[in-house]
Amino acid sequence: MQVTRTTLVESEALQIGLFEARNVSDKCGDVEQQSRNVVVLPFSGVFAKHEAPHRHVIGTPSHAVLIAADTSYRLGFPGAIGDRALILRFDDALAAGDLSGRGDDALASSGLLSAEAMMLRNLLCARFARSTVDEFEAESLGLDLLAMSLGTMRSRERPVRRGTQTRWARALERVKEAVAVAPADKWSVEKLAESARLSPYHVCRIFRRMTGSSIYEYVLSERLASTLDAVLDGDDLTRIALDCGFASHSHFTMRFREFFGCTPATLRRRLKSHKLAQMRKIVTAQRRAGALD
Repeated sequence: MQVTRTTLVESEALQIGLFEARNVSDKCGDVEQQSRNVVVLPFSGVFAKHEAPHRHVIGTPSHAVLIAADTSYRLGFPGAIGDRALILRFDDALAAGDLSGRGDDALASSGLLSAEAMMLRNLLCARFARSTVDEFEAESLGLDLLAMSLGTMRSRERPVRRGTQTRWARALERVKEAVAVAPADKWSVEKLAESARLSPYHVCRIFRRMTGSSIYEYVLSERLASTLDAVLDGDDLTRIALDCGFASHSHFTMRFREFFGCTPATLRRRLKSHKLAQMRKIVTAQRRAGALD
C-alpha cells in the first residue's frame, strides 16, 4: 500500500493536509491512533474506519468522518479502490463547544455533507493544486469546513439563547470595526479572533452562521469596496493593489473581476463611455460562487 500525507497549511488553530492511499487492499490495516482530532473529507475513492468488532463507518465524497484523538481504529479500503481526502487536524480546545455533547447530543462518527460543504472542499483542494490560495483564506475556509462537518455529526441543532446571540452580535461588530479601520492590514484568522474575543474556530463558525459569508470573503469584500474610488479616479492599478493589501496587480484584478463582474480597466472604460446602464448592472450584481473558484 502506498500512503502519502502532505501538510498544506499549519497554524496554531488548525492543520490542513492531504491524504492519498494507492495500491491498497480491502483488508483492515494495523491499529492506529491520532494524537489530535481529525476530520477526514474524502473527495475521491472510499475508505472504512473500523472502530470495534462489527462496527465501522464508511467515508465517501459525500461524508465527513471524525477520528477522535487517542482512540484506536483500523482502516480498510472497500473494493481496493483507494482514497484521496482533505484532512483537518485540531485539538479539543479549538471546538470544545461542539465536542462536549453527551447522550443524544453527542457527535456521531460521520455525517452527510451539504452541497455547499462538498463544493467548498473541492474548491479549496483545487486552489491548493493551483497554488492560488493564501494562508488566511486557507485557514478561514478550513475552519468553515470543520464547523460544517462537525455540524453534520450532531443529531440536532443546539438552540441559541438570547444572551448568546447578543454576545455573538457584539463579537461580529468588533470584527467589522477592526477590518473597517484597516482593511489592507495583513489579517489572519487569529488576529480577527482576538478582536472578537473568541477562538479562531468559533469566530469563523459564528461569522458564517450570522452573515452567510466566510470571514475571509468579508475581508476581501471590504478591501475591494475600498478600491473603487481610486480605480474610478484613474490611479495606478499596481499602487492601488498594494495599498489595499493585495499581493499583486494580477491578484487584485482577478478578485475584482470575480466580485464586481469586470476588471478595473473595464470599469474605467465604461465610466468614460458613460454607459451608465452597464455601470448600474455591475454595481448591483450579486457576488458569484466563483469568488472561491
